[in-house]
Amino acid sequence: MSWESHVRRVVPYVPGEQPNKPNMIKLNTNECPYPPAKGVQDAMKDLKLADFRLYPDPEAGSLVHVLADYYGLSDEQVFVGVGSDDVLAIAFQTFFNSDKPILFPQITYSFYDVWADLYKIPYEAVVLQEDWHINPEDYKRENGGIIFPNPNAPTGLLESLDAVEEIVKANPDVVVIVDEAYIDFGGKSALALIDRYENLLVVQTFSKSRAMAGMRIGFAMGNKKLIKYLNDVKFSTNSYTMNRPSLVMGVESVRDDAYFKETTAKIIATRERVKSELSALGFEFPDSMSNFIFAKHPEISGAELYEALREKNIFVRHFNNPLIAEYNRITIGTDEEMDVFLACVKEYMKEKGV
Repeated sequence: MSWESHVRRVVPYVPGEQPNKPNMIKLNTNECPYPPAKGVQDAMKDLKLADFRLYPDPEAGSLVHVLADYYGLSDEQVFVGVGSDDVLAIAFQTFFNSDKPILFPQITYSFYDVWADLYKIPYEAVVLQEDWHINPEDYKRENGGIIFPNPNAPTGLLESLDAVEEIVKANPDVVVIVDEAYIDFGGKSALALIDRYENLLVVQTFSKSRAMAGMRIGFAMGNKKLIKYLNDVKFSTNSYTMNRPSLVMGVESVRDDAYFKETTAKIIATRERVKSELSALGFEFPDSMSNFIFAKHPEISGAELYEALREKNIFVRHFNNPLIAEYNRITIGTDEEMDVFLACVKEYMKEKGV
């Protein structure tokens, strides 16, 4: 028998391209176009290399505490991990162990089915409504757990807090995870519900609104029992997940609330302007409440536009999924970057006679 017969085989998640070209405009992985807060930059300069010989705090206490204080929680209600992907992967292992299928939207973050396959979790991808929204009624049936992003990705659509609560309330016997990677760009967090529903876990990240994708910081918030179960699984696999620089700089990021709000406000303003300009050009898109726009044009091939922009060193995200193949996901960059993007789109449309 070949050793390969014992290999666990899965189709892996494919991350967005990380090009490194001079004068490129990178709008494909929803990173923040602005630098982290000044306190983060100062903390980086003050890091002592000699300390790197020591393990970091396994409980990530300093970061847990500042997050708990910021969100009005106790330390026991916060869990941190190496990016929200790490937090979500641990949550899948911890809470989705039923023989019943977990539920998540058909068009959504494409890591969900990868984790489900990796951990041998049965799942059903629930079809979205014609307007791309989630229908809470579709989640009122027997299941082994529920996860969905709010706002959704790649559509950018936000579900109301009432719709989120309807799903959580209808599923008291399973854990419902709300993945809020983009909530800071105009949505209302489900955090307001965690005191009412012990089965609700809210997951957020520093990668988007806090401009720290490279530091890999994610966190979850929920009742103390949920967080304890997450920590039990974490400490059964890798105790020292959060490195020292991430802990130090993560704390400083949370402390500078004024900069955080200023940055997200700039991104929101740019997003709304670009929405207006794309709409005037005939593009169609869901009403994004995230830091990206998911757009298509009825007279232009999504794949061809993606390639045309790429040739000009402008990178957007195109998905091969036939259900969304005509769309491109466009991260909101600085105003200057978006002006160049729009100019290139207009030039391409002129060349195509559109």
